[in-house]
Amino acid sequence: MNFEMSETRRAIAHSIREFSKKHIKPFMMDWDENQTFPEDLFHQLGEMGYMGVLVPEEYGGSGMDYHEYITVIEEISKVDSSIGLSLAAHNSLCTNHILEFGNEEQKQKWLPKLAHGEWIGAWGLTEHNTGSDAGGMSTTAVKDGDYYIINGAKNFITHGISGNIAVVIVRTGEKGDSRGMTAFAIEKGTPGFSSGKKEDKMGMRASETAELIFDNCRVHKDNILGEVGEGFIQSMKVLDGGRISIGALSLGISKGSYEAALKYAQEREQFGKSISKFQAIGFKLADMATEIEASELLLHKAAHDKAKGEKITQIGAMAKMYSSEVCVKIANEALQIHGGYGYTKDFPVEKFYRDAKLCTIGEGTTEIQKLVISRNLLK
Repeated sequence: MNFEMSETRRAIAHSIREFSKKHIKPFMMDWDENQTFPEDLFHQLGEMGYMGVLVPEEYGGSGMDYHEYITVIEEISKVDSSIGLSLAAHNSLCTNHILEFGNEEQKQKWLPKLAHGEWIGAWGLTEHNTGSDAGGMSTTAVKDGDYYIINGAKNFITHGISGNIAVVIVRTGEKGDSRGMTAFAIEKGTPGFSSGKKEDKMGMRASETAELIFDNCRVHKDNILGEVGEGFIQSMKVLDGGRISIGALSLGISKGSYEAALKYAQEREQFGKSISKFQAIGFKLADMATEIEASELLLHKAAHDKAKGEKITQIGAMAKMYSSEVCVKIANEALQIHGGYGYTKDFPVEKFYRDAKLCTIGEGTTEIQKLVISRNLLK
C-alpha cells in the first residue's frame, strides 16, 4: 500500500473544505434544530461530482476510487456528519446497488440523474420488526403477469420522503430463505408507493429518515435489479462497500471532535496554564490521535483490497466496527475536555456526540460486525 495522499485526494479535501465553509457550516445548527433536510445542497454537491463518486464517467459519474470516496465522506463529516450520512447513503447504497447489479438499460436510465444530483436515492432493507434479522422481512412482491404487486413497509430509510427513486429488497419467496428476496428500483410517484412517518432523531437530524409504504404498488418486471431471488445476496454485497462509507463517516466525526478538542485544550487556561499541559488532557489527546490513525489505516486497507477485487466482507466489517466504536469514544472525550461548554450548542462537540452513536448501529450494528468477523475467522 502507498501511504502517501494523492494529489487528487488533496484537491478533493480542499474543495470540500471550501464548500463546507460557505454552504454547510453557517446553516448546520439551524438544520439540526429544525430537522431540515437541505435538498438543494445535494443538487449542488451533484454539480461538483460528489453524488456519483464511484459511478464511471460513461454514466455521468466522477469515476473515483474508494480511497477518494473515503476522503469525500470524511471531509464532509468533519463539519456536519448529517450531510456525510446522506451523501454516503445516496452513493454507496442506492446508486451503488444500481451500478453493481442493474442491466445496461437501467444504468443508462437512472445513474446519470443520481450522479448529477438531479435525483436523490433511497435504499430499503430494514423493516419495523426486522432490523438485524433482514431475512425475516414481511414486505412481499407477488407476480401478476409482467408486474409485481408490492405490499408492506420499510423503516428507518434515509431519504424516505425526499428520495426520487428507491432500491428496495422485498420477499418474493419463503420467509427466511436467502434466495427468496428480490431487489426492485421504484420511482417516486409510482401508484401505491408513498412515504410515512419521519423519525424525530437524537442526532444526524439533517439527514432525513422515514418510512416507505407500499399499498398494492404495481411495479413492472423491468424494474427488477439482477434476477428474481438475488435481492438479499445483492444487499449483503452492497453493505460490504457501505461499511467503508460508515467507517469514513465515523472517521470524519472522530477527526472533527479531536480537532475541536485540541484547539480548545490549547486555548483554555486553568490554574495559570493551558489545560493541554495537564497530563490528564494530554493522555486523552494521545489516545484520540492514535485511534484516529488506526481507523484510517483500517479503512484504506479495505479500500485497497476493494480496488484489487478481493472480498472485503471481513476487513470491511473490522473497519466499520472499529471506526464507529472509536468515534463514539472520541466524541465523548472531546466533550469531556470541553467541560461544561461541551454540553452547550455553542461548541461543535455537542453535535458530534449526538451524531456519533448512529455509526455503531446503521448499516449493521457492532454486534452484527462481530458476527460477520467471527464467522469469517472460523470458516
